[in-house]
Formats: sequence, structure tokens, C-alpha cells
Amino acid sequence: MYTKDGEQYYVVDAHIALWDARPENQRNVHGRQFIDCFYDYHRNLSPEAEVWPYEEYLYQGGERLMRDVFVDGIVDHAVFQPARLAEFYHRGFGQTEEAFALARAHPDKLTYNHYWDPRDGENGLDALRAAAERMQLKGVKLYTADWHGESRGWKLTDPMASRYLELSQELGIRNVHVHKGPTIRPLDRDAFDVADVDHAATDFPDLTFVVEHCGLPRLEDFCWIATQEPNVVAGLAVAIPFIHTRPRYFAQIMGELLYWLGEDRILFSSDYALWTPKWLVEEFVDFQIPEDMSPEYAPITVEQKKKVLGLNAARLYDLPVPEHLRLPEADETETGPREPAAADLAGAR
Repeated sequence: MYTKDGEQYYVVDAHIALWDARPENQRNVHGRQFIDCFYDYHRNLSPEAEVWPYEEYLYQGGERLMRDVFVDGIVDHAVFQPARLAEFYHRGFGQTEEAFALARAHPDKLTYNHYWDPRDGENGLDALRAAAERMQLKGVKLYTADWHGESRGWKLTDPMASRYLELSQELGIRNVHVHKGPTIRPLDRDAFDVADVDHAATDFPDLTFVVEHCGLPRLEDFCWIATQEPNVVAGLAVAIPFIHTRPRYFAQIMGELLYWLGEDRILFSSDYALWTPKWLVEEFVDFQIPEDMSPEYAPITVEQKKKVLGLNAARLYDLPVPEHLRLPEADETETGPREPAAADLAGAR
């Protein structure tokens, strides 16, 4: 729990990972390229005091994760979102078994999401069934730009992807997190295009599609899709660190998301270990739309910040929020269609 100016915030970090990019796990040059690109994001968007040495960035381990996220990081609950990247790393990039074991040891603090890839075919469907039963999955993380043999990406509109979505729904896996954001070397930019979310969200209205990184750099495309697909949610991973280096850009991102989607469909995500959550939470609570931008974007209220920082993700994952950290019943609206024209900018004029 985080407290500031008499307000208490229940914080859910909806996107964290436990990875291993050490040289002995790198299969080829692409493994080094990938983690180097991650590190460039880390050091270029972080406050100087929050930049890690490169060697520490390659692998954190569970003990450090628990300290960074929960002890020092003021997070109440966090959700693992692993990426496989088996073409670049011998044991994969996301350490799935280690992360799952950590979540099993700390169920009050951690939720483990798994992954699937439609290019794994029938065997992958069997593996998903087994994982859902063993791990009691509520969500999955999909990486549409991942390489697989000669393939350098896939789409949610692929016929086999539909079979995996159908099975996910049957298994009770209702939260589908999809990386649709900035590319990471050597992956292809177009393989992260957000357009295929529209088709999948329409075909599977009972699934919630959390678009990680809110489609950046295609924010406008994402907003036009999400405003008419009520089961599409924005994840702030990668977007939120701009609060430090480019606060006006972050104000534009938040202003557009609040206008088109509303406050009930935006999730805080640090993307640990790309960044640690503490400074992001602190800066977000203190953040406000600049005055000269207020004619276009309404101020962000304390209630909206509470929803973004944790209450929205708690609803998606059925997390028990302590009574004193909940909003009044009338303010806890369910995710639903957003009418952009209804955005109240009166207070900003």
C-alpha cells in the first residue's frame, strides 16, 4: 500500500517478469541484441539514481524481485507476464518455472500468467491444457513478434490463433495480455501492429484483451479500436516511464486513454525489471496534466489514479482489496463501452 497526502493506494503491478539474459543462456547474437535494447530503454528513461549496472540487469532472481517489487517497491500484488524467445535463449528469456514457483510460494502477492504460441500447433494446445490445470491460469501473455523457426511473427487473426483463444476461453483463461508496443531488436516492428486486436476482441467478447504498451507508437490506432471494443484494456508498461523523461508526452498518452477508454480500462505496469515500480508509483501519484494542455485533456483525479494503480487489475484478477482501500460502490463501474463524447472537460476550462 502506498500513502500520500492522506490518500491510500492499493497497487497492482500488472506486468512484471523474471528473466535470464546472461551470456551462458544466449543462443546467438540476437540474445545479446535483445537484452541490450532492453537496457537502452532502461537507462534512457529512468532517473539516474534508478539505473542498474548492466551485469545486474541480465538476471535478478526471485529474492531480488521480491525486494524490488514488494519490500522497496510499495506494490501489493503483481502479475508475471513471461516471454519465451526460445530462438534467442537456450532456456528461454522468461524464467517460467522459476516465476511459477515464486508465485506458488507467495500467492497473496504474485499471480503467474503463462504463454502460448499458435505456431506450436496441436502439441501446443495439449501443453496449454496441462499448464492451465497445473498452474490454475487466469491469464496468458502473447508475444506476436517472437521468432519460431523461419517465422518472424504471427497474428491474432491466424486460424490456429483462434483455436488457442477458443481453448483459453474454455479453460477459464479470460485475461489475454498481448505485447503491442515498441519493437525490441531484432524483432520486427510490424509484427507488433495492434490492428489484429480488433478482430479478436470482436470474435471473443468474453475474453479481456490487455494491450500491453497501449499500442505505442500506434496510440491513435489503439484508441480507435479500444473505444468500440469494450473488452480491450490498456496496459501502461513502457508508456509510464515517459512520466520522467517526457512528461508532456505521457500527459498526451494518459489524456487520450482517459478520453477514449475511460478510467476503468487502464492498468499500471512497471514492466519490471525494465524499471522498478517504486519511483513510477510515486511520480504517477504526483503527476498532473500540465495546465496549458488542460483545454484538451481533463485533470486526472485521485479516484482515477487509484483505479489505474490497482483497482482495475484487482477486478480483472479477482484480488481481495482491503475494505478501506476500495472506492465507494457507486464509483466502481464495470468495464463497458466508452462514449468519447461524454468525456467531461468542463473542469479543465
